[in-house]
Amino acid sequence: MRPLRFAVLGSRYWAQFQIAAWGEVEGAELVAIYNRTRAKAETTAGRFGIPAVYDDAEAMFAREKLDFVDIITHPSTFSHFVPLATRYHIPVICQKPMAPDLNTGEEMVRICREAGVPFMVHENWRWQPQIRELKRALHEADVGKPFRARLMYSSNYPVFVNEPQLRDLEQFMLTDMGTHILDVARYLFGEASVLYCQTGRVDPTIRGEDVATVMMEMGEGVTVTCEMSYASRLEHQSFPQVCILVECERGSVALALDYWIRTTTEAGTFSKRCHVPWYSWMEPMHQVVHASIVSCNAHLLECLRTGREAETSAEDNLKTLQLVYGSYDSAAGRKVVFPGGTAGRP
Repeated sequence: MRPLRFAVLGSRYWAQFQIAAWGEVEGAELVAIYNRTRAKAETTAGRFGIPAVYDDAEAMFAREKLDFVDIITHPSTFSHFVPLATRYHIPVICQKPMAPDLNTGEEMVRICREAGVPFMVHENWRWQPQIRELKRALHEADVGKPFRARLMYSSNYPVFVNEPQLRDLEQFMLTDMGTHILDVARYLFGEASVLYCQTGRVDPTIRGEDVATVMMEMGEGVTVTCEMSYASRLEHQSFPQVCILVECERGSVALALDYWIRTTTEAGTFSKRCHVPWYSWMEPMHQVVHASIVSCNAHLLECLRTGREAETSAEDNLKTLQLVYGSYDSAAGRKVVFPGGTAGRP
């Protein structure tokens, strides 16, 4: 079976890890890269042996024979590049957040749907091995139905060192990390019917929020609280991970930052440490996140080959965006939001 030929748009900080992760997936061949600053594209091409370099995206689409594209530019550009790829009938993968607002995301999905072009979002956090294992434990262990859960991402990871442009975002914590955490909540517990959010800014040198707390009713009546912070001063504070506690009718399942999952029932507590793959291009601090990129890429490639819908199709990711931008609406108005519906005072 021949490899699927693809191009990457963008040479930003995370592009180097995204490209390296594609190199671990059998059946994908990176043949071209675009960046508006050609020198940056040339540097990335030299590092990864990419044969063709462009600073004109449309010229790349016109000249290259592509099976799909991976868009890793700034999210504000997705609404330009996604329709451009669609005009050439090239399947699209884009990074998160899929769009700067819900209406823009819905319009991109509509364009791809009407053109019959697959559109997927690289939402890799749900592909972390310990999160996949936690979901298996919830289904396979005799813990009963969940009734309450807590997802906590608390860090002072130096995100602005590698991505200084994030300092200027008016919407920061929820768009940067909230897309991941809220998507993991959906993966574990289903869709939210009620949402309430509070946000805050601890770092006075940034424009947007660096703290957010979202409480939701999800699935079959599970109360889920998502706590997110880039301003915390805690143990393991620099590791970009999430710890999770799920309380159930007959027990509990807990995920710690050291990848241990502890399942507790009347019979006692069973502990298991998840294996996280290591690749030579990883940064140790990002090991679990980088490993999830490989798994996510492999899944998306399989979906492109088979034609089946991806877990994180753009259609599905719109539901995550509803929670992200619904959280901003809730925080701004100090009100309860019903995703996809109406809003009112708590």
